[in-house]
Amino acid sequence: MSFALNTVYNNYMTSYTPKSVTRYDAHKKSELRSVYNTIVNQNKDAPWYLPTTSRETQRYAVDLKENARELRNTLAQLGGLEEDSLFSKKSVYSSDENVATASFIGSHKAGQTTLDLQLEVHSLASSQENLGLFLPDTRVALPTGTYSFDLGLGDVNYEYQFTIDGSETNRQVQDRLARLVNNSGIGIRADLAESDGRTSLRLTSEQTGLGPGRSSVFTVTDDHTSKTNGTVEYFGLDYVSREASNASFVINGQEQTSPRNRFTFDQNYEIALHGVTQEGCPVQVGLKTDLESLTDNVTHLVGGYNEFLRAASSYLDSQSRSRQLVKELKVIALTYGDSMEPMGLTMGQDGTLHIDSDTLHRSAQSCQDIPETFGYLKNFSNMLLRKSNQVSLNPMDYVEKVIVAYKNPGHNYVSPYITSAYSGMMFNSYC
Repeated sequence: MSFALNTVYNNYMTSYTPKSVTRYDAHKKSELRSVYNTIVNQNKDAPWYLPTTSRETQRYAVDLKENARELRNTLAQLGGLEEDSLFSKKSVYSSDENVATASFIGSHKAGQTTLDLQLEVHSLASSQENLGLFLPDTRVALPTGTYSFDLGLGDVNYEYQFTIDGSETNRQVQDRLARLVNNSGIGIRADLAESDGRTSLRLTSEQTGLGPGRSSVFTVTDDHTSKTNGTVEYFGLDYVSREASNASFVINGQEQTSPRNRFTFDQNYEIALHGVTQEGCPVQVGLKTDLESLTDNVTHLVGGYNEFLRAASSYLDSQSRSRQLVKELKVIALTYGDSMEPMGLTMGQDGTLHIDSDTLHRSAQSCQDIPETFGYLKNFSNMLLRKSNQVSLNPMDYVEKVIVAYKNPGHNYVSPYITSAYSGMMFNSYC
């Protein structure tokens, strides 16, 4: 069952709308209970609908939910989950974003002192790579039979079984093994490397770096496998062509290491490493001014709204109910259109918002009371937050459905999973 769930989740994350995962995707029990109670209340008097079977509609519903989650996370990162914290998020600058980028994750309390950083990156964290033997595209030389090998990842061993009938070429078997490993979704990527007409099966770990006491991320053996052995030696799967290594860097004169290229520092910064610094040229990382942070926050807010609107608009030709969502989003923006224009925010014909950075900067610089002047954006954000929560809870509300029957008022029973019909859509073709 766990293998099936891994396969389903892997398909969902790669085939639908892969979105970034943030700390706002983790919830307390009380928050989950609140979501459940909301779903129950929504469904008390909801009519019964025919199940949605169109694959395009199913993809649309899942896509809608994921984009709503992305919008909510954008608002949360701006402090939108707490009224007093909205637009108080501080922005971080990096003197060389090709080497490192950073974001502020500390407290927004006034008067808090935050150190500027000098960062020197000596090496990036790398993943483990196993590169097999380069074999010609001729008939595989292994005898006919059922083979297996073990792929050890951490403290867990995964056994892969496959058959060889003698009619396939080396490349065909290598390609089949690559699909077998990739479809298992265990955190190892497999592909074929080519050189001079020969191919090799390459295995690369998604994980970078090494944990304490570890000498490798994964191992490949067939010494104690349940079926015929010999494939590891034949294909050379146990040869480690690149060992995993930790990132090495210096922050404010202190040498440090990390198994990943993204890490937190001093509970204030989340830093992502992208390259190595030149000798004597450290990267400067620090907080932008409040004015620059404000304009960055407004830019991120507008970007989140535009992305959500574009995602909904992309289904206008295929999903008639998407027009309703697009209309609702445009109404939210139009409500504050008169307040936005003097600040450099204008609305296009397609409903997207556009920013005149110079006008926005001048408006923020000249205003005496920033919270009051930009108060309309807080209301705009709150309305977007409510809309994203609504769509996330029930994306099926924007799907064309056929009503089967209405419930008997006052004599119905709760069906809390009607709004979550989309959750089973990702299991299609797997169950």
